[in-house]
Amino acid sequence: MNLFLPLLLLSLAFLLLWLSTQQRRGLGVPEGRLLYEDSGVQRRLEQPLLAEDLDLVGKPDYLIQSKQGLIPVEVKTGRTPARPFESHVFQVAAYCALVERNFKQRPPYGIIRYPERSFTVEFSRTLEEELLSLLAQMQGALSADEMHRSHDMAARCQACGYVHLCEERL
Repeated sequence: MNLFLPLLLLSLAFLLLWLSTQQRRGLGVPEGRLLYEDSGVQRRLEQPLLAEDLDLVGKPDYLIQSKQGLIPVEVKTGRTPARPFESHVFQVAAYCALVERNFKQRPPYGIIRYPERSFTVEFSRTLEEELLSLLAQMQGALSADEMHRSHDMAARCQACGYVHLCEERL
């Protein structure tokens, strides 16, 4: 009878370990130590990542220390596309650039997690160059005298953080 309680606790520990492994696999998150998360109760990173040379600030939903290096993970809601949306690819590329500048480690890839599937986005030199070009275009647009709405979707306008300032809102 003295062995019953320790065996029960050991069995419970193995069950919890198995459940957490299954949950991580279901989320599409790589094996490794969770450095921080920005989606949920545990908001461990209080300050966003900053790259002054890119004029860029942001926080991925998760940052995983894996065997391959630091991996940013962005979780998306809504429908799962057949391939990741281009804007989401650039968002993950931006997180990869931020991770590289803040932690002095170049992520080999980032992950976009949709409800039904995860996509790995290789942080190649080509993608980085495209990101830098896009950031330059965005900064040029910000410095221009006028900026205009780039869509015709009322729902998108209502979800925008600048809807109360925008003269072109739908």
